[in-house]
Amino acid sequence: MEFRRPQSELDGAPVSSAPATPKRRRRARTLWATRILPFLLILGPGFITANVDNDPGGILTYSQAGAKYGYLLLWTLIPTTIALVVIQEMAARMGAATGKGLSDLIREEFGFRATFFAMTVLSIADFGNIVSEFSGLALGMELFNVIKWISVPLGALLVWGLVVKGRYRKVELVLVGFSLIYFTYAFSAVLAKPDWGLAVKEMVLPSGIQFHGEYLVMVLGLIGTTITPWMQFYLQASIVEKGIGRKEYGMSRWDVIAGCFITEIVSFFIIVACAATLYVHGHHDVDNVAQVAQALAPLAGRYAAALFAIGLINAALLSAAILPLATAYNVCEGLGFEHGIDKRFSEAPAFYGLYTLLIAAGAGMVLIPHLPLVQVILYSQVANGVLLPVVLIFMLRLVNREDVMGDMRNGWWANAIAWTTSVIIVILAVMWMFTL
Repeated sequence: MEFRRPQSELDGAPVSSAPATPKRRRRARTLWATRILPFLLILGPGFITANVDNDPGGILTYSQAGAKYGYLLLWTLIPTTIALVVIQEMAARMGAATGKGLSDLIREEFGFRATFFAMTVLSIADFGNIVSEFSGLALGMELFNVIKWISVPLGALLVWGLVVKGRYRKVELVLVGFSLIYFTYAFSAVLAKPDWGLAVKEMVLPSGIQFHGEYLVMVLGLIGTTITPWMQFYLQASIVEKGIGRKEYGMSRWDVIAGCFITEIVSFFIIVACAATLYVHGHHDVDNVAQVAQALAPLAGRYAAALFAIGLINAALLSAAILPLATAYNVCEGLGFEHGIDKRFSEAPAFYGLYTLLIAAGAGMVLIPHLPLVQVILYSQVANGVLLPVVLIFMLRLVNREDVMGDMRNGWWANAIAWTTSVIIVILAVMWMFTL
């Protein structure tokens, strides 16, 4: 019998040894078991919280930035990403270290008056934002010829049923799925055929920083719509409800960081899409997100417009589910009521009752004829501006308490970053509030 050499040897390719394949398989199984699977199990609170920040109000702000200034405001995404990571990480770490929500800690450490103030202002701000989410849903569905009398009640029923009838892990999986739909904005931006090189250059090495009033107002608006008080309350509460403790927090931190980066990447694509189309063709003024989607059709194609509209509808539904939850967590924690998605309606009636009321009232406001929605949303943003500095000061005082945080309190370097970031945000929040 003639002996034939393997083809790989004839071609000069090295022959892999027999034990190599089992070793690679063991390495792959180890990687899955020690890194990927634990991360997937932890994934949720940080990823969802950061993505909900791109709600219809945020999408409108980013669209306005791209339409009015092209790529010139992309540089703001880098400092806001850093600030968002620092603040979100502190909130998540407090939840893991204490097993308590932010309202719980404020009530225990600062008393009922401080808690009542925080609850009241946050509830006002959140309600205005909830109205904004259902308004965005109505505008988005009208682009597909569905009137608000159908889309808003159905949307309200959908998000109510998801939370009230579901359990935490199932609800979280659905919300993570909603968060992934935000990448429609990436496809919309690609279809707009932007100048990618110029966009990256303006983000890293800005050439058009200006100091006049209108430009500064837009900068403040971009920062104000990215970092809002409800995010810290919701993130910390969801960390606690998921059962993430000190041992799991190392992996959970990556969930928070990944969420912050992804939401800013989505913001980048929204600005780029509008800069490459609306700005280039002279459409510098947009009053609502539906206008943006409609304007994209003749400039970037109907698929880009449809993807933008789908992203808007998704953002509205996701935010309409989360913002009432954030308020319900905040109020029930502050007053000591039972709360949590894993509890049944009969076990947490105040929690689910408030959640139901907020959704019904927010959706109902959008259906009222001639309601000044702009003013409702405006006052909610003012409330955000009032509360944000207070929340940051509470958080920084709590996260440095050894009796509260133990060995998970801030170190000197973390304090340097956190205090610097917070002072800048406080100043900008106050400035933004006065510009409103």
